[in-house]
This record gives sequence, C-alpha cells and structure tokens, in this order.
Amino acid sequence: MKDAAYRSPDERQAEKNSKYTPKSIFLNGVLYENPALRLVLGTCPLLAVTISAKSSLYMGLAVLFVLTASEAIISLLRNVIPNKVRIPAFITIIATFVTIVQMLISAYFPALNDSLGIYIPLIVVNCILLARAETFASKQKVLPSILDGLSMGTGFTLALLMMGSIREILGCGTFFDMKLPLFGDVIEPMMFFMLPPGGFFVFGICICIVQAVMKKQEKHASAKSSTPCGVAGDSSDCLSCGGCSLCKGKGEK
Repeated sequence: MKDAAYRSPDERQAEKNSKYTPKSIFLNGVLYENPALRLVLGTCPLLAVTISAKSSLYMGLAVLFVLTASEAIISLLRNVIPNKVRIPAFITIIATFVTIVQMLISAYFPALNDSLGIYIPLIVVNCILLARAETFASKQKVLPSILDGLSMGTGFTLALLMMGSIREILGCGTFFDMKLPLFGDVIEPMMFFMLPPGGFFVFGICICIVQAVMKKQEKHASAKSSTPCGVAGDSSDCLSCGGCSLCKGKGEK
C-alpha cells in the first residue's frame, strides 16, 4: 500500500519549482543561500583576490556576468543537451563566456588583468557556476534562470566586496585606493589582514555576521508564527484579539 505522504523525486521537484517567485529567487541568492557566506562555495578567489575592494568588485562583476549568461544559455538548451554529457556541455558554455571576459579585460584593462591574473580563467571551474547550472538552470525556464544568475552573482559580489573592504581598510588604511584620515598618524594599518591568515580570519568573521543575522531573522519569524493570529508570545493583544479558538481558549483560562 502506498504511503499517502510519499512523494516521488519528480513530485518534490515540481512542488519546489512552484514555490519560486522573483522575490524568493533574489533573496535566496543574496542572503538565504549566499554562495560564499552561507554555502561556502568558491573560496579560492574569495581568499585570493580580496586584498582590495577594487579587485574584489571587478572579480565579482566578472563572475556575475559569466554566471548570468551561462545560466541563460544552459536553460535555453536544457531540453537539447543529452543527460549523459550535460556536465561537459555546461563547462564548455561557462568556458566560452569566461574566455570572452578574459579577452575583454586583457584588451581594455591590462592593469586589472595583471592584478587578477590566473583567477579569471579559474572562473571556469568555480563550483558556484557548475552548481547553479546543474541544480537550477538545467531544470528551470530562461527568465528564472537569468534572475538566479543575477541574484547568486550579486550575493557573491557582495561577499567579495565585504571581505575586500575590510582587508583593505584594516591592512592598508585605504578604501578603493583612497587614503583614510583615521590611519597613518592615528592608527597604523595591520599587515596581518593582507596576508592569507588575515583572509581566513576576515572570512570567518563575515560568516559569523551573516549567520547571526539569519538566526535573528529565523527567531523573529518563528516567534511571529507562534500563534495562529501571528502575534508572538502570550501578550495581551493575542489574548484579546478573539480571532481564533486558541486565543479564545487562552483568554478563558
């Protein structure tokens, strides 16, 4: 006898897909499933290029473009690509856009190309791109896939910029190469933050900040839904609202 609560993998995926909205997709990429600070993906460039806010921003924008464009193309071809060769096909599509980005940067921004170095070509094997291609773009329509690429790319860019800003300010006393008046005569910059151990330290701090924000939000959401009327706790508002049998029962007690 089939369990009434049982759902096949296809049914579960269809139920999950039906819950996607533009707002949920965007918040998912930027906050709830931030690829860097929540899923801890793509840590190689996250630790290597975040020595300044400028390089962090440019790296994030490169990933944002490649992720959005590759998700759009993969979604368009999702019914054409054979299942057995989907991973090589995804990598080929991603590598095409990475090559375009690298050629443009080397042609018009040679200094930036020297600064980012090998990390631009390494976008091809960035697990964020392959993960979104496999779990989202290959199963969704074009517009949701584009929005997912924008949201995940934005979340990754914000994480890079957050780390790069902290490391540059504390390690060099500058922000986007502009000297900060607080550093120099008053406070000496700490070179520790420009070194790899400083990168790991700042990475951990950023993860803690995001986790604290998420836990606070989850606690607020659970408190709000603790009563049917949406009022948290045993407040007088809940007891006197008379909006549900539970509140009426509490009021009688």
